[in-house]
Amino acid sequence: MAPITETATENSVRITVKRKTFPAIGGRDENTVLRDVSFEVGPREFVVLTGPSGCGKSTLLNIVAGLDQDYEGHIDLGPGTPRMIFIFQTPRLLPWRTIRENLMLSLPDGDRRQDNVDAILDRVGLTEAKNAYPERTSLGMQRRAALARGFIQEPDILLMDEPFVSLDDPTAQDLRELLVDLWNSRPTTVLFVTHDRHEAVMLGTRILRLAPGSASIVADETVRLTPSDRTSRDKVQAELKRIFEGPDVGVS
Repeated sequence: MAPITETATENSVRITVKRKTFPAIGGRDENTVLRDVSFEVGPREFVVLTGPSGCGKSTLLNIVAGLDQDYEGHIDLGPGTPRMIFIFQTPRLLPWRTIRENLMLSLPDGDRRQDNVDAILDRVGLTEAKNAYPERTSLGMQRRAALARGFIQEPDILLMDEPFVSLDDPTAQDLRELLVDLWNSRPTTVLFVTHDRHEAVMLGTRILRLAPGSASIVADETVRLTPSDRTSRDKVQAELKRIFEGPDVGVS
């Protein structure tokens, strides 16, 4: 199959969050979820944010996306106006449009990328389902469509918030492999959130671990796996042990 595009992004993201606090509501105390978080995601780097539930991973992603602007700090997306795409936990497909129409609607009328829609649907295994409405497809197929919709837009920066959560293990693994394939075809700057250690190691070129409480970065590890290594469960497991200093592959 043809590559999605031969263009590679050069955008980096510089993130500085001095403090992010949710105000006291309904008798609950003020809650500081992020404190003194500062790091950079380099061009074509796949950085994974991981840590226990409630440590501020998704909050940080929302700040980078510009969905939450009530914080102390600064986000630098690099020169110009980079194309940023956010893939959420839910696929967020329009239910009254077919799978193919959902991809077409994500692009301007007459855009050259519309010519690639059928090719990327074939690449993610949705050729036979492209004229189906989302509710007539499985959650796994909907998430394939969300991946295809994200990559067809050729993003400079791709944000992903636990896009494979709640799937059964075989389906989640299949989608991880698909994501690796798509990203290898067009490396883009990625910031990916997960609580799953195995997923973090399989996908990321670098892993940042957030501490619970008023979260800050407690570890910054480079993943020492080649693209072919990522298809080997044993090699992923060995790297997981090295990074997390433990034998289990469960959640953080």
